[in-house]
Amino acid sequence: MNLRQSNFFIGVDVGTGSARAGVFDRAGRGLGFGSHAIELWRPADDFVEQSSENIWSACGAAIRAAMSEAGAAPKRVSGIAFDAACSLVALDAQDRPVSISPTGRDEQNVIVWMDHRAAAQADRINGGEHAVLRYVGGKISPEMQVPKILWLKEHLRKSFDRTAHFFDLADFLTYRATGMDARSRCTVTCKWTYRPRVESSAETKQPVAEGWDEDFFQRVGLADLAEERFARIGQRVLPLGSCAGQLTPASANELRLAEGIAVGTGIIDAHAGGLGMLGMPLEGAPDLPGALNHRVALIGGTSSCHMAVSSAPRFIEGVWGPYRGAMVPGTWLNEGGQSATGALIDHTIDSHVRGAELACDAEARGTTVYALLNERLDRLVDAHPSIDVPAELTRDLHVLPDHHGNRSPRADASLRGAVTGLSLTDNIDSLALLYLATIQAIAHGTRHIIDTLNHHGYEIDTILACGGDTKNSVFIREHADITGCRVIIPREPESVLLGAAMLAAAATEESSLADAMTSMSAPDRIHEPTGGNLRAYHEKKHRVFHQMHEDSMRYRQLMR
Repeated sequence: MNLRQSNFFIGVDVGTGSARAGVFDRAGRGLGFGSHAIELWRPADDFVEQSSENIWSACGAAIRAAMSEAGAAPKRVSGIAFDAACSLVALDAQDRPVSISPTGRDEQNVIVWMDHRAAAQADRINGGEHAVLRYVGGKISPEMQVPKILWLKEHLRKSFDRTAHFFDLADFLTYRATGMDARSRCTVTCKWTYRPRVESSAETKQPVAEGWDEDFFQRVGLADLAEERFARIGQRVLPLGSCAGQLTPASANELRLAEGIAVGTGIIDAHAGGLGMLGMPLEGAPDLPGALNHRVALIGGTSSCHMAVSSAPRFIEGVWGPYRGAMVPGTWLNEGGQSATGALIDHTIDSHVRGAELACDAEARGTTVYALLNERLDRLVDAHPSIDVPAELTRDLHVLPDHHGNRSPRADASLRGAVTGLSLTDNIDSLALLYLATIQAIAHGTRHIIDTLNHHGYEIDTILACGGDTKNSVFIREHADITGCRVIIPREPESVLLGAAMLAAAATEESSLADAMTSMSAPDRIHEPTGGNLRAYHEKKHRVFHQMHEDSMRYRQLMR
């Protein structure tokens, strides 16, 4: 293949509800995009499942749509890479799906990232206080893979025994594309407790080699994996920016691409968003790596992730990491996050008595419920001469946004949300106010994460934001005003797909990953925080945010 003529790269992103694909040129400009829905099952409370076959089929449909929109011939594509939510995939020795479901259906062979069935297993693992846990913020999450695999062993032993390959979803997609069992340093380090190389262990004062920690797996009840030399969870781990293999003839036919093109190492979806944004050149900012200490990437969707990197490891309680080389090569990653953001906003709207009415109105007017609520908030400000900005409408209405637990920095999946300041009013205005208070609560959660990062050596004053939530002007405005950071929206709104395309470019050796991060990304809009009296207002709201958590802990103690 003549690489000089093959100058397009494809990024594929698999989220909770859909598979998406984007075709990009060398400058990082999106030429065509496609999307296809994927199936989801919820057989019980806290159980969320998918099908790897359905996901792969959706990837093919999304790629074909993106190629069609771009008007690109397959021979013009030189590389492809996949990112995905950190879901767990189970396959047998013949690469057939293995059920992870209480239904027993093999089709349902993916435990979705947000599935919390393994909460008890996570608690037991955390009780062991193993040294490995230092690299996940002190606590392993039920959203990670080791607790989920342990749950399978304890509850679906036949499925556990049948499974020849446990994959993170991004690694499954790479495997399906290439036939090569190559795991990503990103996935196994961030979600599987793969140990980074460190020069000196805090426990032994001796250098620690990279690899799986046999003692950890033996102690948590998964000695089987250690005894097999970790063949089921990955023996070949590749750094980001490397080539995992070439597209096989069968996969090329399914995806309608040319066989033999380079397939980049996979990556978790949020981390792809970090790659797609953190390296962008900004006027007046120092060059990389100096600028990185001042930046956090916010990837907003069903949940939100907050990605920050540093040149040395920073151990921060309640914040995942530090992960060596798990996103930006040569750096250590700290990953904060909120378990429900877009999902929480939608829940607030859908569960309100006027939610269905609003949805019908939005459909009739050819717009979104968010646009209608934003308009409503502006009208409410106009109707109250004493109020200068919409943020002040929620002076007596406050939300604690832990409806699906707190990922960080409290790192407690058992936490639950709360609302104070409700009245008997049930009109659209009451929904608009609750919607605003919910977005503000999410922004206060982001501030809590940033404050925690800054307390441990970061100097974050810039948020680079992408994802579905960031298309909402109120979401962006409240985040800038509440965190006190400028919020930058990138030129390419599909930054997660762009990050995957950067990995595709690096896999072809047409560009290093570091060069791709700077040459393929650029800013579009910059939102500065308002400051002044509004800053003082949000300082009070932030104190309420913390007080609501303390009160909820007091209620829990009283009921014990």
